[in-house]
Amino acid sequence: MSSQDNKAAHDPNVIELPTPTMWPVFAAFGLSLAFAGLVTSFFICLIGIICGLFGAVGWIRDIFPHSKHEAFPIHSKGGRAFEITPSPRTVRHLHIGEHGHRARIPVEIHPYSAGVLGGLAGGVAMALLAMLYGLIAQGSIWYPINLLAAAGVESLATADTQVLREFSLIGLVVGIIAHGSVSILIGLLYTTLLPMLPAKFEWFWGGIITPLIWTGLLYPVIGIVNPALAARVDWPWFIACQVAFGIVGGFVVFKSGKIDTMQNWSIAAKMGVEAMDEEDPK
Repeated sequence: MSSQDNKAAHDPNVIELPTPTMWPVFAAFGLSLAFAGLVTSFFICLIGIICGLFGAVGWIRDIFPHSKHEAFPIHSKGGRAFEITPSPRTVRHLHIGEHGHRARIPVEIHPYSAGVLGGLAGGVAMALLAMLYGLIAQGSIWYPINLLAAAGVESLATADTQVLREFSLIGLVVGIIAHGSVSILIGLLYTTLLPMLPAKFEWFWGGIITPLIWTGLLYPVIGIVNPALAARVDWPWFIACQVAFGIVGGFVVFKSGKIDTMQNWSIAAKMGVEAMDEEDPK
């Protein structure tokens, strides 16, 4: 420690603080580049290792053999900011398991059975509207079903429009399984999603805005999941089918009652243990 540091250490009007340094950030940047290079290129990985080593060496030199400090003068009491007066009020801390303790949101959700029913109801509404489109635009109710099944049936993925208009047993089976499973999963998602939406316009956010959002998310990836559907999809009808699902499925879930989540339950209740209530003398 230098004589200047000793003087600062014994001066009551001076305080020592660690010297600002950029080396930790530089070392972290190099480490990030090194890991990024593992999935990109060896050149980026090499640059990251070099930057990380430079940052580590600079960081060590700031600490060893003695930590670097800077002396800052202490302002007089008149030049300081006004002292903060503590408030006499206290805060009551809630305990885990106490009723009303909002550890996680939502506190209440719709039952999963309502999500299954809502998903199936929305799936039926969506399927009827899709078949109506097939009847009007292509003269066949099997056209949208075969397009959906093309994601899992190779013969339908490479079929022309005339083949897609014809009945296909494998297409019907695959289409029902795919559409039904996805509809149920989205219905289960609605059981948790709807309670977190604005209560005043829950039908609007759940029935219209949410389907529009997931349609926007499907737009860039639909060509990867189902190229046949991406090449022939009629987007106005597709969006209308999604909104129909959201309105019908969301309505079924919304009309069901809400149940409390397990976050407010006691540990014994979560584990299914029967215990005597402390307040019950019996």
